[in-house]
Amino acid sequence: MRLSPPALFGAAAIALASAGAAWFAFGPGDGPAEEALPTPPEPPRLVDSPEYDRCLALLATDAQDALTHAEQWRREGGGEGAEHCAALAQLGLGETEQAAEALEVVAGRSQAGPAARAAVFGQATQAWLLAENPVRAYTAASRALELIPDDTWLLMDRAVAAAAQGRHTEALADLDRAVRLEPTRAEAWVLRAATRRQLDRVELAAQDIERALALEPENAEALLERGIIRQLRGDGEGARADWSRALELAPDSATADLAAQNLALNEAGPLRR
Repeated sequence: MRLSPPALFGAAAIALASAGAAWFAFGPGDGPAEEALPTPPEPPRLVDSPEYDRCLALLATDAQDALTHAEQWRREGGGEGAEHCAALAQLGLGETEQAAEALEVVAGRSQAGPAARAAVFGQATQAWLLAENPVRAYTAASRALELIPDDTWLLMDRAVAAAAQGRHTEALADLDRAVRLEPTRAEAWVLRAATRRQLDRVELAAQDIERALALEPENAEALLERGIIRQLRGDGEGARADWSRALELAPDSATADLAAQNLALNEAGPLRR
């Protein structure tokens, strides 16, 4: 299980967008609704066993059943596989801080290969972001990157954690590396655009967001960000069009909530910074 940066956009990654133009976007806890955990491609596995398969499969349907299964398996000597599944089940149940702590312990003790351990540290990173603890998230991401330094997702996650602490220059360094490693990943360009805007490099941010939209013309997070940039550049009509389209593309998401809030604020009066 992995949360992608777009899923985190409504929780922690939005910190990249919020501080530089707070009139248009809100940070964690200020309004966006929680989103269901997605079911992304399966990460490297810590162990190979039928019980592990069964427990991970339960996560997609019922986190409480997965936790019950994991705890029983742990009592029967399930080891790190049971511990990992239990931690992910806690995350699915919204126990983000406990899950993050447990995932770090599992990754630190695991005898699995570096890619699998890094994936679990990455899950801990995202759990800490959802728990609104970017300091711990940054540390977990750094531990993951020590194992696999060229992982684009991990670089993006660490950038989110850095930006949430106001460390935008460090975030930009990770995102520069991410777009060099994987220039076709739209999410990296979106995050770099938001970071550059935070650093008052609006024209460069505009170039990044156009690159993201060239890759994925209907990326809701990219449209949300382009709307913010357009508003800052005095193009209110273009901003409204982007936010309206973001709402259409992702109607039941935190991105939609932010777009709706921005539209309402746009109608309320001029930009206040």
